[in-house]
Parts: sequence; structure tokens; C-alpha cells
Amino acid sequence: MEIGINLPVMVPGLDRDSISEWCRRVDAGPFSTLAIGERICFPNPEATVTMGAAAVLTHRVRLAFGVLVLPMHSAPYIAKQVATLDLLCEGRLTLGVGVGAREEDFTALGADFDDSRLDLLESQVAILRRIWSGERVVEGALRPVEPAPVQHGGPELLAGSLLPYSIKRAAAWADGITGFSFGPNRDEIANCFENARTAWRERGREESPRLVSNFWYALGDGAREQLDSYLGRYLNFMGPGASEVLAPMVKTDSVQALKDAISMHEDLGADELLLVPTTADPDEVNRVADIIA
Repeated sequence: MEIGINLPVMVPGLDRDSISEWCRRVDAGPFSTLAIGERICFPNPEATVTMGAAAVLTHRVRLAFGVLVLPMHSAPYIAKQVATLDLLCEGRLTLGVGVGAREEDFTALGADFDDSRLDLLESQVAILRRIWSGERVVEGALRPVEPAPVQHGGPELLAGSLLPYSIKRAAAWADGITGFSFGPNRDEIANCFENARTAWRERGREESPRLVSNFWYALGDGAREQLDSYLGRYLNFMGPGASEVLAPMVKTDSVQALKDAISMHEDLGADELLLVPTTADPDEVNRVADIIA
């Protein structure tokens, strides 16, 4: 099992120097991937711009969106942005896409937050693949949407799917799934992985789905307080009191808890685990590297 880590973009105070230092240390460490998530109405740096910085600040580690909320955006524009990022990082990019759960972010971008988001996402994925294959999809355009990505046909596409229905549909177009578990909870992850394996088999796909999972964690003195403070900010879109109900579900607030969660994912057959830090301190990279080395 590979282990990657998220850039702590959801933690306040991230700036040029800290982003640069996180990228440098992750690239030099035992990590497989540097990942990033997306929110709009939140004090985080914009995902694609930040990924552009990471693309030129790193040389080895894979870069992953986990996830980009595709229905909030124009598919041709995302195709151009992602291809440009793939060019900048020389083919080290993975794109996780999902339907999103925050209406305020859709409203901010003038997009519709309705029950057709999954249908829209699937049609957008088809457009992405057509563009990345060199097809001209814009009527009347003199040229296709360019540049072409370094990776032939575009980067690896993962579905940010958790529920059986969306996982089953993802088997038609995704290379795998990228999930998230609060606990992390063993039964929840096991069911998610097995649903993906079953969906891929039923679809008649010879290759197995790539199985990626994420969870929050905190280490050291004050870890519990750090985790609770982070969740209080991050879960604000769910309304007052949500973090007080959900925060106790998150158990990874010690070195041993983190080690146990890593072992659990490996036992369940995860291909990659992407850790989500709750501090912007670059020394966190070294702390985790010492644990997983």
C-alpha cells in the first residue's frame, strides 16, 4: 500500500513559504502522493492554482485532486486546466472528481445544486476524455481545446464515491474510487472497497479498481483539541452543532491510532492511503515520515 499526504489547504494561515516547504518535504519524503481538496466559500487557496505551484515545486511525488467538484465547473475549462497541470508536472497527475455536497459553493460559481449532479458529472467526464484524446468538441472552433496532456488520453480518473449506487455507476467510467471515512471505520471502508470490486466485475472490467481512501488525523500534545478545532471549521457548512456530533467519531488523535488506521487500510486491500493533516506546520511532514518510514 502506498501512503500519500494532503497539503493542509483547509487549515488557516497557509502562505507561500509554508506551501513551498510542504511541497519540498513531501517530495523528499517516503510519500507516494501530494493531494489537495477543493472548497470555494472557505479560507483555503484555490485548488488548481495551488496545484500549479505544487507541480513546479515538486519533481518526484504524484499530485492528486481528491476531489475536484466537477459539476461546479465548465468541462472544457477543467480539461484545459488539468492538461496544463499534467504538462507542468510531466505526467504525475491524478484527477479525483465528485458531485460535491456544499450548495453555497455551487451558488458562488453560478452552478445548479440539484439532483442531476451525478448525471452531469458523467457527461462531463465523457467530454474530458474526448478533449484529451484530441477531439474537437467546441462547435465552430478552429482547433480543439489544448494543450494535450502528457499522459495519453488524460490522467487517471478516480470517482469520489462513497455510496453503493454512485460506486456502481463509477465502474462505467472511472479508474477507481477515492473515498473518505471519518473514524476511519473498518466496516465502512471494507464495504466501500467491496462495492467497488463487485461493480467492476459486474461491468465486465478485467482490471481491478484502484482503491484510495482518506481520513483526518492529529499528532502530539493537544492533538484532540487540534482535531476538534479543525472539524469545527471544516464542518461549518453542515450547520450549528454538527461538529460536536461528528467530531467524536474521529479517533485518529495519537501516533498509535494513526499506525492502527494505516494497518487497517493495508489489511483491507487499499492501494493508497492519503492522510489529511489538521495543522499547517511543515514539521508534520517529518513526524508522519518517521511513523511510516
